[in-house]
Amino acid sequence: MTDLNTDLTPEVLLAGIRETRLVAIVRGTDGGAAAKAALTAMEEGFRYVEIALTTPDALAAIREVRAAAPAGCFVGAGTVLTAQDVEHVAEAGGQFMVTPALAESIEASAARGIPVLAGALTPTEAYEAMTRGATAVKLFPASIGGPGYLKALRDPFPGIPFIAVGGVGLDEATGYWQAGAVAVGLGGPLFGDAGSGGDLAPVRERARGFVALAADFDRRVAAESLR
Repeated sequence: MTDLNTDLTPEVLLAGIRETRLVAIVRGTDGGAAAKAALTAMEEGFRYVEIALTTPDALAAIREVRAAAPAGCFVGAGTVLTAQDVEHVAEAGGQFMVTPALAESIEASAARGIPVLAGALTPTEAYEAMTRGATAVKLFPASIGGPGYLKALRDPFPGIPFIAVGGVGLDEATGYWQAGAVAVGLGGPLFGDAGSGGDLAPVRERARGFVALAADFDRRVAAESLR
C-alpha cells in the first residue's frame, strides 16, 4: 500500500541522499525550536531533515516544517520505533522514517511505501535491515568503529547504502564518504542546542560549511575520475 501522505518514494529519497550526501537530525527539548532549526538548515541547503520523536511536540514540529519547507526539501521523523509511531508520523506529514535499531517500524514503513533509514551496527543487523525493507542503513553509532569499520562492513555488502550517524562532524565527514558512505547524518555538530531554543546563527554557519564540504568532495571525486 502506498501512503498518500508522502510524495517521497524510497528510490527518490536514496537518489537525493546520494546527491546531497547530507541528512540533518534535530533533537531537543522544544518542538517549536526544533521546527525553526530544521527550517534554518533547509534554508542553507539541507534537503533532508529528521526531527526526533523524543523531542516534545515533535509531531507538531513535523507538521510545521512540512507546511513551510522550501521546494525540494523533505522532513522526516527520527527515533521511530513502533507501527503506531509510523502511523502518527505519516498523519503529521512526515515523509521518511529513521530508526535507531531493528524496530517494527521498518516493516511498517515499507508496507506504506514510506522510505525508512534503519539503524544498524553489525553485519547481521545491516543485512536484516535491508531484508525488512529499509531504503538505506543508518550505521549507528558510527564513531565506535569510524571510517575503517564502515569500509570493512562494505566489503561483503557493496550494494547496501550506508549513512554514517553518530559522532560525525565537519572533520569526520570526508573520511566516511571516502569509506563509501552515501551520506552522513548530522545532529549536534550541526544544530548544537538550537533544538532546545539556542541561537540559530551558528546553525546557518555550520550548515553552509557542511554543504560546501560535500560540494568540494564531489568536485574532487569528479576530477579524479577524469584522470
